[in-house]
Amino acid sequence: MLVRAGCGGCVPARATLESVCADFGLQVTCIDVDEVAATDPDLRAEFGDRLPVVLLDGREHSYWEVDEARLRADLAH
Repeated sequence: MLVRAGCGGCVPARATLESVCADFGLQVTCIDVDEVAATDPDLRAEFGDRLPVVLLDGREHSYWEVDEARLRADLAH
């Protein structure tokens, strides 16, 4: 999950993501786009205006909110 410190939407989205992932025995990894900007400025440039962003297998799955139904379906496959 891509996040930013102080992001009002990141906290509830992370809680939802962690709940869904726990059902599948998965851990959530959060990356603060501002913290990694020094070494990966493209990450912030690409995703920084629509945080939080859920990545699944390195690809954008959803942003601003966790699409829980779609995520569960995708994780089940």
